[in-house]
Order: sequence, then C-alpha cells, then structure tokens
Amino acid sequence: MMIESDRELSAIVQEIWDNDVNRLKPGKDYRISLQGKAGDSMGDNESNDRAGLPLFTFVDENIFKKETFLAFISLLDNYESDTGEPEIVTPEEVAENHRFLDAIIQTPAMKIAHKHLVEKQLSPQDDTEFKEQLYRIWFELYARRGSSRPDSSGFEHVFVGETRGGRTVIGFHNWIQLYIQEKLGHIDYKGYSVTANSPQPDENKHILALQFSWKNGIKPKGSIFIGVSPEFEFALYTLSFLTSPNERVKVQFSFYDVEIVCHHYNQKHIGTTFPVLLRYRNPQ
Repeated sequence: MMIESDRELSAIVQEIWDNDVNRLKPGKDYRISLQGKAGDSMGDNESNDRAGLPLFTFVDENIFKKETFLAFISLLDNYESDTGEPEIVTPEEVAENHRFLDAIIQTPAMKIAHKHLVEKQLSPQDDTEFKEQLYRIWFELYARRGSSRPDSSGFEHVFVGETRGGRTVIGFHNWIQLYIQEKLGHIDYKGYSVTANSPQPDENKHILALQFSWKNGIKPKGSIFIGVSPEFEFALYTLSFLTSPNERVKVQFSFYDVEIVCHHYNQKHIGTTFPVLLRYRNPQ
C-alpha cells in the first residue's frame, strides 16, 4: 500500500528519471559482470571472494567529459577517508563544490526537483538561495559518531565513502567512485548481495547491492545506482531528505520499486542515503 505522499513523490521521481538525459545505457555505455553471490561472513579472506574479476568490464569514459560528471569527479579526491580525521576544506575545494552545484542546478533532473520543492515550500525559488540550501545539506561539515571535530559531510559519506577504524567501509554509495577506485586497484568486488526478499540482480538494470573491499576495509553490503548521472542521485536524495521526515520513503519509477533510506544528521545535513531495491516492476 503506497501512502499518498509516496505516490506523489514517485510521480516526481519518474519525471526526473525520464529527464535524466545524461544517464548511461547498460550494455552500450557500460557493462558490469555480476559473477557470484557474495558470502555472508565479514571476513576479508580470499575464500570469501565470489568474484574473481572486476565489477566493471567496460565504461565509455567519454561520458566523464560531460559537465556534471567532470565537476563531480573533481570532488572525489577532496576527502580524508578516515572518520576521526578532521577535514580541511581549502578555498579551491569550496570553489569545486560551487562549480558542481552550478552545473547540476542547470540540468532538467535538478530543475524538476527544485520546482517541486518550491511548490511544497521546502526550498527557496531563487537559484542562489537554493544552492546555499544544497551546500548546507551536502557539504557543510559535521562530526560523525565518536569524533570531536568536523570530519564528515553528507557528500563525502554518500558519494566518496569513509572508513571507520580502518576496517569498515561506511557510506560509499556511488558507482562513479566505485568505478574509478576499482580502476586504480583500491576496490576488490566480492560479489552481489541478495536477500530472500530482494530480486536477483540484473546486469542491465540500474540498481545493485554488492559487497566489496576498499583499501583495507570491507563493505559487507552496499547498495547503489549504476549508470545514472550525478544530478539524478542528487535530485532524488535531496527530495527524499526534504520531503520525508521518517527517513525511509518508498518510490516507484521505471522498472523499480525502491526504498530510499535517508538518515538525517541534526535535521540539517544528510547522514547517509541510498536505494534499497524491493522488486522489479513492469513499467506502464
């Protein structure tokens, strides 16, 4: 049973999806190799690896020359992955954050999200003020659990990934970062994750739950969109954060029934956010 607000949100998300002009096409712009189902244990031993090969077998890197991708990728090396290590934000990095926001608010996906948020009186209509709101939500630093100093931001956690105690990977819900880190040899894909309630993953669909190690840490189960544009995720997660106080919202769009998990930090910032695939549906 979908509640009314979820149905309304689904319609907006469908519109954003339909207008995600920079989304990659599976099998054409990129290919992934799912291989085996990841083991349940947390151990980082080789016997637990159900995937001998990388996840990405091909990505057309010309895509990364598009403005929003280029601006997004420039942000990925701005962070210290260890929680507890204070982040030092340089003026160059602030400028890069602004350049990224400038690029995405011009996209159809983000314009649709913005229009809806203005109608709901959740965001200012003025682009500059809207950008300030996005900056606060995503880029303002805060102290993660157990840290006394600002060491984290929503953007870092969700899109870049962090490590806790050096052994556990937290956040890290973005395919572009996954692809780049895998190419650099920092990621070892361990296989896909599937539960009794979730469908078998599909190499030609845009959502995947998986297990991987990054540097020396392990991500026992992560869930990500694959092949979507940075602006699609930014639009979807910002919408979920601002419209849904209950931190979990179900949306239906394209082939997907998805729960968007979106934890708030002090109601001001995004703590974490990611998609959970509930089932594949037949698009109308």
